[in-house]
Order: sequence, then C-alpha cells, then structure tokens
Amino acid sequence: MSRAEMDELGWDSCDVIIVTGDAYVDHPSFGMAIIGRLLEAQGFRVGIIAQPQWQDTSDFMALGQPNLFFGITSGNMDSMVNRYTADRKVRSDDAYTPNGIAGKRPDRSVLVYSHRCREAYPEVPIVLGGIEASLRRIAHYDYWSDKIRRSILLDAHADILLYGNAERALVALAHRLARREPIEQITDLRGTVFVRQQLPEDWTSIASSQLDQPGPLNPPVNPYAMSPSENSTVQSQNEKQKINLVPRSVLNKEKTYIELPSFDQVRSDPIWYAHASRLLHLESNPHNARVLTQAHGKQWLWVNPPPWPLTTPEMDRLYELPYTRQPHPFYQGQSIPAYEMIRFSITIMRGCFGGCSFCSITEHEGRIIQNRSEDSIVQEIETIRDQVPGFTGIISDLGGPTANMYRLHCKSREIEAHCRRLSCVYPSICKNLNTDHAPLIRLYRRARALPGIKKVLVASGLRYDLAVESPDYVKELVTHHVGGYLKIAPEHTESAPLSKMMKPGMAAYDRFKILFDQYSKAAGKEQYLIPYFIAAHPGTSDEDMLNLALWLKRNQFRADQVQAFLPSPMALATTMYHTGYNPLQAVRRNSERVHTAKGLRARRLHKAFLRYHDPENWPLLREALKKMGRADLIGSGKHHLIPAYQPPSKTEPKTPIIPAQKTRLFKTQHTHAIPIKRKRTR
Repeated sequence: MSRAEMDELGWDSCDVIIVTGDAYVDHPSFGMAIIGRLLEAQGFRVGIIAQPQWQDTSDFMALGQPNLFFGITSGNMDSMVNRYTADRKVRSDDAYTPNGIAGKRPDRSVLVYSHRCREAYPEVPIVLGGIEASLRRIAHYDYWSDKIRRSILLDAHADILLYGNAERALVALAHRLARREPIEQITDLRGTVFVRQQLPEDWTSIASSQLDQPGPLNPPVNPYAMSPSENSTVQSQNEKQKINLVPRSVLNKEKTYIELPSFDQVRSDPIWYAHASRLLHLESNPHNARVLTQAHGKQWLWVNPPPWPLTTPEMDRLYELPYTRQPHPFYQGQSIPAYEMIRFSITIMRGCFGGCSFCSITEHEGRIIQNRSEDSIVQEIETIRDQVPGFTGIISDLGGPTANMYRLHCKSREIEAHCRRLSCVYPSICKNLNTDHAPLIRLYRRARALPGIKKVLVASGLRYDLAVESPDYVKELVTHHVGGYLKIAPEHTESAPLSKMMKPGMAAYDRFKILFDQYSKAAGKEQYLIPYFIAAHPGTSDEDMLNLALWLKRNQFRADQVQAFLPSPMALATTMYHTGYNPLQAVRRNSERVHTAKGLRARRLHKAFLRYHDPENWPLLREALKKMGRADLIGSGKHHLIPAYQPPSKTEPKTPIIPAQKTRLFKTQHTHAIPIKRKRTR
C-alpha cells in the first residue's frame, strides 16, 4: 500500500495495482484481498490503492506505474448502493471505511478511478471488475439518474471488463499481458467484455428477436399453494413435465453471437429494453450461453459467455491463500464495521440458483453452486482459532450467499448443460434438483466438534423452501446453530408481488416455522424467526401492502429498519420498475404490464404499512384506508390495524433490536420484522 512497503520488499515497481473503494482488509470476504493474493500466488507483485483521494492523480501515482495493468473496483458494494438509500438519500455511514465514516469514495467510483488512472498513466491498460462493473456491463437503467446509461466499459474508457467471479480470466489475462500480448488482441477469455470497432465477418449473427418466442418461460403452475393438497397438485403437475433436450450443437455454436437491441433502441423504447434484459438472463448458463453483442453508436460491445464455475479444488486453493484475516496495519486502532461483522465468518460456497428477480447475487456469481471441501473449511476454522486475535471460540457465520445451498446441484449434467430456467426453485423446486442436506449436516457436526470451538452460528440468509425438504437439517440447524434469531426472507405474503420476485408462497414459510418452533422447543430454547420484507417492489399494490400489514399484526411482528425496493442495475425487477413490462415472460406490445409504486408518497405509504404500529404513520394510513374503502380497520379493537385517535406524543414501546452484525448490511433491500416478546406466565 506504500512505497515504504515496496522498498522493504525490494520492489522497484508493481506488476498490477488494484484501486478499490473499500479500506484494504486482507480477508477472503473482501474481493480485492482474494484478487491480490491470487495474483501474488501466480508470481506477480501486487499493489493496493485503497480509497484514494480522487480530486487529482496524486494518490493514483503513489506506487508508480504498474508493469501490466490497473485493476479498478468500487469494492464489495456498488458505490451508489453504498452511498444512497432506496429513497436516494445520502447515507450517514459507510461500513467499508475506517470508523464507518461516509464520503470516502466518489459516486460511480469505477468511472472516477478509471479516469484518474488514465490521466496518471495513459498507456497502462485498465481492467474493470467487481460488482459495480459487473452489473453495468451492457446498456442499463440507472435508478439514481433515472435514465439509460451506456455500458460502464465505454464510459470508463477502460480496455476490458471482467464480470462475475473472474479469477480464471484474471490470471489468464495477467500472464498474457506479461508475455507482452496486446490487450486489444485478448478477445477469447470467458467472462470478459470489450469493444470492437466492427463485428467479425466469419461469425454468424442471430438477432435476439428471433430467439424469444411468445409464452411464459415456465409452465403456468401455482407456486402459492397454501395447503398440502395444493402443494401435491403442484408437484404432480411438475412431475408430468417432459424435458426436451435441444442438441448442444444448436445451443453452443462456437462462432455465433446474439445481437441485442442497440443502446439507442433500449434508451428510446421500453419494449426493447425489457427484451434485452430478458435475453441477457436467458444467456447466463455457462454451458449454453452464447456471445452477446450490443451496438453503442458506431462501436460494438462484445460480451463473452460467463466463466466456468470453479471446481472444489480450485475453491479450496483460493480460500487457503495466506490471508492475514486482518485490516492492513495502516488502519491501526481504527474500526472497520464490515470487517468486525465478518472477521470470524467463513464462506463455504458461492452462487445461488434462487434467481430472485430483485437480487444481484445470481447475476454476479451465477446459478451453479461452487463448493469448498469439508477439509478446507475445517482447516480455516482452525486457522481462525489459532491465529486471529480476539477469537472467543464462536464462528459468527458458516455460510455464503445462501446458507443451505452447500453441495446442492442438478441431478443430471446433461439437463444442467441445456437448462435455461431462471430459477431452480421457482415456481416450485425442480424435480431434477438434488436437495440432500446431508453433506451440510456433516459439516456442521464436524465444525462444532473441533477443540476450542464453542459455537458455530449460521447467519447467512436461509432458503426455507429448500430447508423443509430436509427436516433433519432444520433440526440440526435449530438445535445447535441459531443464536436466538434466524433470518429468512419471504419478502411478501401476497401472490402478485411474489410472482414478480420469483419467490415461494407463505405455505413453505408456515411449514418451516412449524419445524423451527418444534425443534426449538425440543432443544429447550427460546428462539425467533426474523422474516424480511420488501416494500414497493414492482407488482405490489396498496392492497398487497395492507394484507401484509394485517399478516404482521396477526403474527405479532413489528417491522424495523423499513426500506423500499432499490432498483439495482441489470436486475429483472429493475426492468419491471423502469419499463412497466414483465421480462419473466416473452415481451410483446400486449404483454403483461407491471405496476410499481414510484412516487415519494406512494413509496412512503408502502413503508408505512410495514410500520403500522408507528404513530407517525397513522395519519397517512388513516387517509389511505378510507380511500381504499377499509375504514373498518380504523379503531381500538383487536381486529383494527390502527387507532382512530392520535396520541400527543410517540408512546409506542421501544422495538427490540436485532444484533447489528446480522442486519446492518442488508438494510438497503429488506425490512426485517421483530417478534413481540410476551412475558411468560405460570
């Protein structure tokens, strides 16, 4: 991070310099640490410029000119999501900055950092990566400016973009640049995006409009069954489905690219934008995805197919690199909130096949689960126990993007290679999905049996519709790995918004809650489920939010940290928000329209329904209920939602607070509901 460190190591220069919007923490939960250690293991000298002053080039020249390239990332979070709330208000803190101080990174950090690097050293190649670049790789809707922006690669004036988990592409790129291969000639790496001045003549072009046929992506089954009999009907319908495999030669022509609607088309016509968004997601399986192109004026954006998932040995080597698991000594005495939250946590897998339309995990990490071995995970627990200062015997999280997808996979490699489903669990769990939780149960048991380990918690989000497929797993989890509260994310109770989220109905939640309560009682523990909800998601009406509020009251929940839907770049739900069309189905002029609460007042009302118990929201709710013809819910009875009177001051009891390490970084997209504790009486 400094010239002094370079001198101490005997370096006259760095091969690669990574510029990041986060403080530098040498922990595998931080992307720049993984990339830096990986390149180091390949023999490259790596410098880190963390949270530089961006007003001039001074900080960007501090380590000198890199021999190979600058790697630019906003950090673990998108810089706009990091700085602004869902209502576009500036946040007061930044969890990835020492002492949580806000304002240490610029808006659209990737663009600003790239421009400064180009000013400092015009001839040095610039490589973009990380979540901010990955989700902006094609023309995209930008919520903060409320317009369609070009690919970030063009606006950053960078040479190449690596999207998703790009370890393989990065290593290959570094070695080829070290062999003096010009970066503009490196066009064959999976998971990369670059610009062409003209399309190759020896390739076959397919217009995207030729591929998207009318009709829904999935059979029209009912994912909102509220009783076992209805669930059985859904299952029987799914079992009757036949899978017709299209020959791979048709799906994977080596020299075929799909021409997406141009930047000008998607900017001017919502139909074309929704169509392009749908095609991008349909072409996301690395086994059958094809090259995508998109015209930006006279230039062509070229998007190579997604990277192959890492194998278990590759994942093991990546997470066994010599991380110190601590912030850089430069930050001595300062607290980095994000690090404090994850310092004793362990990543056991990557990816998510849930496909939730509002979430960027699947878009960034892919749908195929990449697993570490049990031995590697146990070795990391022992490393934390023996080497990390301040360890008290408690592993704060043994998880990943989804806690219970470890070693879950498609039963057939052939079917997986041909599949274009956006989700393996929507509208119901695919019958070809292996849902065996036995490997995860074995891992839990082995982890907590290690000497010096008092507790192994699971704090990552849980997919409860998968968990109920394995009651033994729920028992193991609830008995040994819950720290009083367990967060899960039904997101809503009503079918209209759930269908746009690609989330299961409340039947699975009810089944999970029965098991959770049963095993908690058997273990003699008082434990609570913390359900997360999203307000103002596309497809949500005022009536839907009212019904959710009534459900919360019936179940004695009081929502805390209420947040509305935040349209992140490239998400399918963001497409619904911007265009008003549903990209989960083929998009036509007469396609289904999706309503979204967009105005400040409408979004405020949806959030108010989630906090129906807050007297500050009662005037707005009274007015809304009267307009909706539901004045019968105003009064002082048990069946009423809000009272008819307004107290002179706020008198509601203080809401119990969930430990910060479980909720702090999720508040941008979710609302969590806290159970009201009742005193026990004999």
